[in-house]
Amino acid sequence: MVTTTTAPEEARPSAPGKPRRRRPSRLPRSKLPYLLLLPAILLELLVHVIPMVVGVWMSVLELTQFQIRDWSEAPFAGLDNYRATLDVNGPVGRELLHSFWVTVLYTTFSVGLSWLFGLFAGVFLQRPFPGRSLLRTLFLTPYALPVYAAVITWTFIYQRDTGLLNELLTVTGLTDERPFWLIGGNSFWALLVVSVWKSWPFAFLCIMAGLQNVPTEMYEAAAIDGAGFWRRLKDVTLPMLRPVNQVLVLVLFLWTFNDFNTPFVLFGGSAPEQADLISIHIYRSSFITWNFGQGSAMSVALLLFLLLVTAVYLLVTNRRREHA
Repeated sequence: MVTTTTAPEEARPSAPGKPRRRRPSRLPRSKLPYLLLLPAILLELLVHVIPMVVGVWMSVLELTQFQIRDWSEAPFAGLDNYRATLDVNGPVGRELLHSFWVTVLYTTFSVGLSWLFGLFAGVFLQRPFPGRSLLRTLFLTPYALPVYAAVITWTFIYQRDTGLLNELLTVTGLTDERPFWLIGGNSFWALLVVSVWKSWPFAFLCIMAGLQNVPTEMYEAAAIDGAGFWRRLKDVTLPMLRPVNQVLVLVLFLWTFNDFNTPFVLFGGSAPEQADLISIHIYRSSFITWNFGQGSAMSVALLLFLLLVTAVYLLVTNRRREHA
């Protein structure tokens, strides 16, 4: 009898023409977070960093409508654009300084009123009562609406002859005339109303979220001690909201100071002198007068100013928090 032995499976030669499978190599765990961040970093470079670098380069060129076809061949201007922009005795610097102060006044009023309305709305809706959910929804409606649709609606409200605002003023007998709201001195206040209407729901949302972390025991203890509404607001609510307010005020400041959509849609790209915000002024200097070099220099100067204000604000608030 002849016995045959079969070779073990491992020792069998692989079939001809059939490649042997290899186990895929695993990515080291330490490199996985960087791989996941790579798409976001690439998008950040494409959307923010590269345009910013190009804008800085354009600010040192004498770039007008004559060189826009091939802007890389524009003559090198050095710091001439910055000198013309920051020279308050010249026409360019004087107009930019006017826009800067208009923007400062506009930002101060808008941020202050938005924060104030958000604070009192958040405190008012802190305690449960019938209809609170409906009021929350109504308060957040301006924040949920698209900016362009909302501001276009305000342009119809501000129309002199057929606008809702003038109709209400004449019907109620508050005035016999129909004032202009989108030109002249009223344009600043018209723009401010739209900005506050659009911004305060965001302040309300942040403050309402911050109030959820305030223990009710603190209010009960303050009430037992005889503290009224204003005393509780000063000694309990505001100190507990300090971290939220620190971030909220900074975000509102940056959004409002850089606001372009609201005045552009409201005034059609050419704001009156009384409402000539710096964003609209830079747009007009770049795309209306076709001086892209000076417009880029104004943009870079605005960026440096906002970075400086942000650094000083964070330094001061952090020191106050450490002392507290």
